[in-house]
Amino acid sequence: MPHISRRRALTAVATVGATLAAVPAARAADGRPGAHDAHGSPEAFDEVYKGRRIQGRSRTGGGHHHGGGYAVYVDEVELHVMRNADGSWISVVSHYDPVSTPRAAARAAVDELQGARLVPFPAG
Repeated sequence: MPHISRRRALTAVATVGATLAAVPAARAADGRPGAHDAHGSPEAFDEVYKGRRIQGRSRTGGGHHHGGGYAVYVDEVELHVMRNADGSWISVVSHYDPVSTPRAAARAAVDELQGARLVPFPAG
């Protein structure tokens, strides 16, 4: 049985780690990679999460640009979201806790709100 040196093992681990770091982290809520529309925007969603209606869809027309043309709503009130350079998403409610999708940002906001009403964010 051939022996592998510690140096070769560490090099292999570093190579695999660098490769995985280069893969985009964006995934659908069900964990499927590549759940984007033809323009690279995340897929639309509309669901009830912990008794709150959360929605996400491509933004049409003007508006604030940080969400990359994507709008998220909690009980029909817009949740201000922003896509980071690494592909993760943050919201005005959970600004310091990046997540992989706008759906995850909406769910995190519902968790953080703990039943409180979302107040519209004056982005402008």
